Amino acid sequence: MVSQIAFASILGLVASRAYKSYSHIYQSIKLGKDETISGDSGTRWKNVLLVAFGQKKMFKRIIPAVLHLFIYVAFLFTQIELIEIILDGLLGKHRIFASLLGGLYTLIINSIEFLSLGALISTVIFLWRRNLLKVPRLVMPEMKGWPTLDANYILIAEIVLITAIFTMNGADGLLQKLDPVHYPDTGTLVLSSAVGGLFSGLSEGTLHFLERAGWWLHILVVFGFLLYLPISKHLHIMLAFPNVYFSKLKSRGEMPNMPEIMNEVKSMMGLGDPNAEEPPMSEELPNFGSKDIMDLSWKTILDAYTCTECGRCSSVCPANGTGKKLSPRKIMMDIRDRATEVAEVVKEQDYSTEAFDDGKSLFDYISDEELFACTTCNACVEACPVMINPLEPILELRRYKILTDSAGPADWMPMFTSLENTGAVWQMPNERIEWAKELNESKS
Repeated sequence: MVSQIAFASILGLVASRAYKSYSHIYQSIKLGKDETISGDSGTRWKNVLLVAFGQKKMFKRIIPAVLHLFIYVAFLFTQIELIEIILDGLLGKHRIFASLLGGLYTLIINSIEFLSLGALISTVIFLWRRNLLKVPRLVMPEMKGWPTLDANYILIAEIVLITAIFTMNGADGLLQKLDPVHYPDTGTLVLSSAVGGLFSGLSEGTLHFLERAGWWLHILVVFGFLLYLPISKHLHIMLAFPNVYFSKLKSRGEMPNMPEIMNEVKSMMGLGDPNAEEPPMSEELPNFGSKDIMDLSWKTILDAYTCTECGRCSSVCPANGTGKKLSPRKIMMDIRDRATEVAEVVKEQDYSTEAFDDGKSLFDYISDEELFACTTCNACVEACPVMINPLEPILELRRYKILTDSAGPADWMPMFTSLENTGAVWQMPNERIEWAKELNESKS
């Protein structure tokens, strides 16, 4: 009974803290402006099944994809054992599913153990790739400090979790023979039986201690992971699914228009509705593009919190490949960091940003050099395994710089002036359409 009370108390505290943390993430995402997501829901669910569940885009790089698949599938299957542990802890039972499922239980636990072994091997290889082999996309400048520590912490926690599983199952297998009343028969568990061989000769009390230690270590690592996720890149474990569902279904090469400019151009070219009423004149010019997270779409902020920091976007970026400062991954990390910073301040005002002004903006995180290096090729959008779109915030920020701040690279400004005056990107003495007028005159 004492154990049950202790477990229920810990579970309650973890659930309460987790609810507050994940609610804060939700409110942080909502700091972005409204955006209506439209499109066929059937196509969206197909994307979720293929991309989020099926890891489809991961397999463009087969080796890390297979290694990640072992960890991912092991994570999914282990949830069955986790449910059993929670029920056992609350009800004071031991392996509550064993007697209910019989041979199926043996198959499930064996599957979990073999997948866990694959996950353990994959985890060691990932640690080697990140810290010893130093794969280029994993050691870019934005990965120094916390991002690298974060990745290593989770990989080490994975090793601890798998160790706990095999310790628990190995000791449990021996206790089934010594105390069958309290330790239900699980059938032959191939891998944990081998681990149990290391414990042979130990006293029943020691085996009981090892089994309980493995059990508690397993659940405490899971609880710790649940509380750790909101400050980790591994939040993508939860957010990848809604992010893929809400990703745009239009062509990745389609860039959103700015209604204010589009309507102005239509009016100048005589393409507007002649019967439409003129919009009221405003004393202030509108802000074009985005300056801070409140100007970005909530979907863009969801993208930022979903970022896995895998670096596939930056590794295929042609600007980054030629040594320029731009890294699409860093852009998304900067947006997430800024959203986190703002959310921490405004949470005391019920997450209202109306009166918020800390004198900073996204431009304190992202430099002009990064924004103007982008070639808008969409390589980063295509590469992302969870359908994040780094190009959209880059365009929004660049539009603000050019149209609101009238800032931009010096060699771009003559082009803008020429476009405004003659409609051509090259400086010409006459308007671009002049040749057509002459052609009409010659025909008449």
